[in-house]
Amino acid sequence: MGDALAVEDQRSILSVRSIVPEPDSVTKLVKRCRALILKLLPVEVELSQISDATSSIITPEVIEAFAKAGGDFGESVPFCLLRAKATFMKEAYANPADYDENLCRATAAECLARRIVHNLPVDRLESVMSTRYRYKEGDGDDSPPVSALETAIDQHCTIFLSSSEAQHVVNSLWKGDWVQRNNENMDIDYVPYERTESNSFWDHLNPERLSVPRYQSFFRIIVWFVFLYVYSQSVQSPLDTLDPARNWDWAEVVLYVMAVSFLLEEVVKMFKIIRIANKPLATIGFWTVVNFLTDGLLLSAFALRVAGLSLDSSKDEQASLLHFRSFQVLACVAPLIWMKLLTVFDGYKTVGSLQVVVTRMLRESTIFFILLGIMAVGFVQSMYALDAADGETGGAAIVVNNLIQALLGSPDFDSPTERFGYPFGLIIFYGWNFVATIILVNVLIALFGSAYQDVTDNETDEYLVFFAHKTIDLIRAPDSYVYIAPFNLIEAVLIAPLEWILPTQWYINLNRYVMSTLFFIPLTVIALFESQLSHSRSQRLRAYFSGPPPDDEDDPKINDPTVEDDSQGEISKVKFDELVKSFPNTAMTEGALVQREISSLKKQLDNLEKLLAKNNGNGNGTHSKAQ
Repeated sequence: MGDALAVEDQRSILSVRSIVPEPDSVTKLVKRCRALILKLLPVEVELSQISDATSSIITPEVIEAFAKAGGDFGESVPFCLLRAKATFMKEAYANPADYDENLCRATAAECLARRIVHNLPVDRLESVMSTRYRYKEGDGDDSPPVSALETAIDQHCTIFLSSSEAQHVVNSLWKGDWVQRNNENMDIDYVPYERTESNSFWDHLNPERLSVPRYQSFFRIIVWFVFLYVYSQSVQSPLDTLDPARNWDWAEVVLYVMAVSFLLEEVVKMFKIIRIANKPLATIGFWTVVNFLTDGLLLSAFALRVAGLSLDSSKDEQASLLHFRSFQVLACVAPLIWMKLLTVFDGYKTVGSLQVVVTRMLRESTIFFILLGIMAVGFVQSMYALDAADGETGGAAIVVNNLIQALLGSPDFDSPTERFGYPFGLIIFYGWNFVATIILVNVLIALFGSAYQDVTDNETDEYLVFFAHKTIDLIRAPDSYVYIAPFNLIEAVLIAPLEWILPTQWYINLNRYVMSTLFFIPLTVIALFESQLSHSRSQRLRAYFSGPPPDDEDDPKINDPTVEDDSQGEISKVKFDELVKSFPNTAMTEGALVQREISSLKKQLDNLEKLLAKNNGNGNGTHSKAQ
């Protein structure tokens, strides 16, 4: 209970919102936390001794000390500990000799942040998680504002984000029980949605509910299915599409309009995140890359299509070629579009974990492609020189094609003998096959196996981090009025320019009216769901949509139940409190319990020694008086 009291002592000086210190004060508090952790862990220890729930290092007394370290800024301590973790990891990568020691300290900082947040009162949780802080960067400038939850996601803090408190915040934001309020200076608040418990349809018919991550996700999935259908219509009749006399059809128009809207949405989102995020690259995920690739290919096909239509197909053969190339590029988009359907099922742990595995594998394969690129340059140059030794060359494309075929397991050993000169061309080709297919490919397999093992060993925590990233990603870029693509084109062309002309209240009302009209059907479905289904009398429906019921911890009716018919007997003959007295204290290790008992015994011996010394003093005084 000592660690809980340390946080409780701070409440008397805190308002409803956390006290936000100046960037200089935050930096000093981060350094103080670092100094405390360095004292706590001067040497390397096993990571399991730090992260274990009954750790003998992260004890209640240590948690209490760190909770008091913030003084009047006690609620900023979790954020500062996460920042301290970032600095320890930076030092670990900069100084490999002390990597293990700094990794232990970074893990301790994250565990301490989790334990302190765990001891917070529930009514302070949203404030601690949402308050954005600034700190001094290495060049002396103030950092962009970032909250504890956001910096934990940027650093991939599995220990912190897998805690019940962090997941409570994430789930509340996902379901819309809490909403993000955008304030001035890029600050935010997580505030409870006041109409959550209302069962009135009109109370929930609110355009702002479209910004809730759960509803955003569902609506985007429906839009993507529509986009998939339009795309299929555009590529299912290649002969009609390649007809020179044919210009545009409805499917092509809708396809390219939606592609422009998707690209605009991604660009605006990235611009906002880069402006406010401390580590913009950390916010770029696997699907961000897929989205940009898809939109880039679609716009390339559109550009080729327009270029072909600008020429006279009856006089210029280039028009037909550009039209053909446009269709080829458009056909290459299909794998990326269908791949996006995985996001439909990423709410399930298996599919979500699979996405984490793929992302980790692609990240780990970076070293493979670096080594492959370095080796490939040498072999390409060597074989190109051998090809040109006779005064004739077939171009670098033939060389690259032969090397890629060999890498993919289909080497052509006849071509090096004939084209690149026997025996040197064949020797170089043998060397490429050995290096690429035997050494580097096995390195890639080992990296993939390591990435898969790392994720599956910690599958639950990795999925929770993935879910937190997905949720915050939908609301992190500040946007008071969410126009989901392709309707964002209406906002960009007709609504956004009026922000600089209309008064603020007029602009707010205009957005509400336009959104209520454009999204009337989804808003109606949302209102029906929130007012009826989520408040249904059916326990099965409530459990499915609203999650499991709250825990009945310390409920007297559960702990000491009674029997309706006393004549049949009594359950609670022995009270619950009496039963648990014989339970061991599993919240502490055996060593910590022994140490606590020794400390208690030492205090008793000290008290006994003082009492004996006092009695001896009184006895000597009485003896002197008698003499």
